[in-house]
Amino acid sequence: MEFLKINGAHGEGGGQIVRSAITLSCITNQPIHLENIRKNRKNSGLKPQHLTAIKILQKISNAKVMGDKLGSTELKFIPGEIKNSELIEDVKTAGSIGLILQVLIPAVSISKKKLSLIVKGGTDVLWSPTMNYTNYVLKEAYSRIGITFDLKIKKRGYFPKGGGEIKLEVYPANVKSINFSKRKIQKLKLKCTFSKISISVIKENVKKIEEEIKKNNFEIDVEIKEEEAIDSGASILIYSIEDNSIFGIDGLFDKKIEKFDLKIEEILDNFFGVDKNLADMLVVPLSLGWKKTKFEVSEITKHLETNLFVTSKITGCRYGIGKTSKGFEVIIEGVSNTSIK
Repeated sequence: MEFLKINGAHGEGGGQIVRSAITLSCITNQPIHLENIRKNRKNSGLKPQHLTAIKILQKISNAKVMGDKLGSTELKFIPGEIKNSELIEDVKTAGSIGLILQVLIPAVSISKKKLSLIVKGGTDVLWSPTMNYTNYVLKEAYSRIGITFDLKIKKRGYFPKGGGEIKLEVYPANVKSINFSKRKIQKLKLKCTFSKISISVIKENVKKIEEEIKKNNFEIDVEIKEEEAIDSGASILIYSIEDNSIFGIDGLFDKKIEKFDLKIEEILDNFFGVDKNLADMLVVPLSLGWKKTKFEVSEITKHLETNLFVTSKITGCRYGIGKTSKGFEVIIEGVSNTSIK
């Protein structure tokens, strides 16, 4: 059996290489051999959320896996045929559900299968997209390129205990190419969810953010919702959806300083087609589209650069990055995978 070797220390050297590699392995039916997994991280190797994603993909694709242990820096993944599945899974920590969904949704949908999944873990945790970002920003972006899913947040899960729960339904896709150019309308939406934190503290924080946004001549719709969780915590999402752009920023509540960790200027001063995190999440499905996709972004992050490299290595897609007057244009020329029936 011939494995495609991938160096997990390439570029940003984090979990994104693992997620993209196993997703595309399932879609393209290409066995992969990952080495030096998360070598550039303080605690190298596979984490609980990586193992959960691997375990679920293994079940739905009847894959053979070697090296699927906590802390493992090497993994061999031999995919089988993806089938329609109904599963219940538990990360057993506050490991990010959002990062797990980045693997499962495209793998199942692009393979033209269905998945019904209940998964427990962290819904709103550090270094990963919040559930609201997944449900409002990523969901809209995926629908534009032909990938549809339904997501119900049954319970929030914050660090350190997690305990959040979501219900996911994924449907077969017909991937298409699409261009994202410029944001035009200065109108935003804000969604905030919290648990076991004083509502007056939350409202005070949101009011300051709202005032800052309005000071910059933006309109904003605000929604604050208390949702029960095991641990105290809060998250916030500010986003904009237009015909030619989808843009969002999210952040968590820092309980030590009682403020949201949020860089508002990233959405106030940024009129590109997609935000820097969404750009990274779109690479895998767009690599399998029929035509060229173009999108404009403020910066080429290490995550985006690494994902473009790994995805092109597995799929054979071509990509280019060009400098514009204020940012960058990314072009991805997808390849329709003939192994997908």
